[in-house]
Amino acid sequence: MDLLHDDAIADLPKVEYAGPASKDPLSFRWYDPDRLVEGRPMHEHLPFAACFWHVMRNTLGDPFGRGTALVPWDDGTDSLDNAERRARVFFALLQRLGIRWYCFHDHDVAPEGDSVASQRAAMEHMTGVLDDLQTQTGIGLLWGTACLFAHPRYAHGAATSPDVQVFAHGAGQVRRAIDATQALGGRGYVFWGGREGYSTLLNTDVARERAQYARLLHLAIEHADTTGFEGTFYIEPKPREPSLHQYDSDVEATLNFLREFGLEDRISLNIETNHATLAGKSMGHELRMAAAAGMLGSIDANMGDAHAGWDTDRFPTDLYLTTDIMLVLLEHGGLETGGLNFDAKRRRESMEPIDLLHAHIAGMDTFARGLLVAAAIREDGRLSDFMHDRYASWESDLGQGIMAGTVSLRDLESQAAQSEPTPRSGRQEMLEAIVNDILLSAT
Repeated sequence: MDLLHDDAIADLPKVEYAGPASKDPLSFRWYDPDRLVEGRPMHEHLPFAACFWHVMRNTLGDPFGRGTALVPWDDGTDSLDNAERRARVFFALLQRLGIRWYCFHDHDVAPEGDSVASQRAAMEHMTGVLDDLQTQTGIGLLWGTACLFAHPRYAHGAATSPDVQVFAHGAGQVRRAIDATQALGGRGYVFWGGREGYSTLLNTDVARERAQYARLLHLAIEHADTTGFEGTFYIEPKPREPSLHQYDSDVEATLNFLREFGLEDRISLNIETNHATLAGKSMGHELRMAAAAGMLGSIDANMGDAHAGWDTDRFPTDLYLTTDIMLVLLEHGGLETGGLNFDAKRRRESMEPIDLLHAHIAGMDTFARGLLVAAAIREDGRLSDFMHDRYASWESDLGQGIMAGTVSLRDLESQAAQSEPTPRSGRQEMLEAIVNDILLSAT
């Protein structure tokens, strides 16, 4: 069913591919979903997803002022009628953009209510509404999650709360969110520990809290096994904000946490660019660390600001960033069940409904061009050839013996006594220049 003329934003156009020469800001210049890149259509390389919370629920407020977002479809109430209207508008926006996937927090799509019973009823009702919209449009659920950070009860965390009753509330919310995700055919479920950390160590039992967090993850997996949920579980690293420190602070810390508590075989990583920035890492670093461990699952496609110490969640418009991300994904063979979720919000000053189109177009085009550049870099071959040559000595009998465990320290000492290695240049500047040349010429 076409929702384009059956909602409160009927005046917003459907966005089409028009090519690099287009001057129409409401067209795609680079995202051509059926264009083949390395033998696959672009939309398969770029499984874009829109997030319900930023698109429909973000008022664009900040600590210094009220929200500026103009939302003519929203009457401001927490009623089911208003929730249904938001959902219809959301799917209509996705149709306009040609986005095939979406993500949600439970209490962004369903009224929170004042009791567990009312929350369950609202979630079940909205699950039915979303299911109908999915059927009508062909848009699918990438992943769901539970909002375990906004309610005052979660001020000290959810899984890591010092109050066991808070843990119980969080666990029940996770159960309902997983059930809704399963009913909607979601490809995955994400844990985002927004407040699973601490603000001061003076009142924090770190060992206890980390064990509690792991226990909630195990409980979720046990529930999924009971209900037959076959989606992928993800955990999303984040270093801080709102907490001073969070236990899943970056990729390597999260990998260590999962391995420590025996969760590495059941949970992959959903990695966000802005969180990498807050952790003092590049997105390329975080993705490569996850890929090297076989744990790269999905991506929150946004970007941060190196000059801000908080989660700015900007739409990704940095071509170097998207090129690097797509290089990793092409080398990795793509995302099996994950996607590129625009966990991104318009700027406070971009408050009109049409800015929702502009923002997503900018992100989609930047990723599409990044894909083309990454494919051109791989076809050019100079970077991969250099990498191969740089490590060529490890293909020798000595290198293979070291990695196979057949060479001892005594053997290596004897080998070292025979010759002195001569350092070779890493050619960093040359390689960066190659990337620049391809980035400016790839189409």
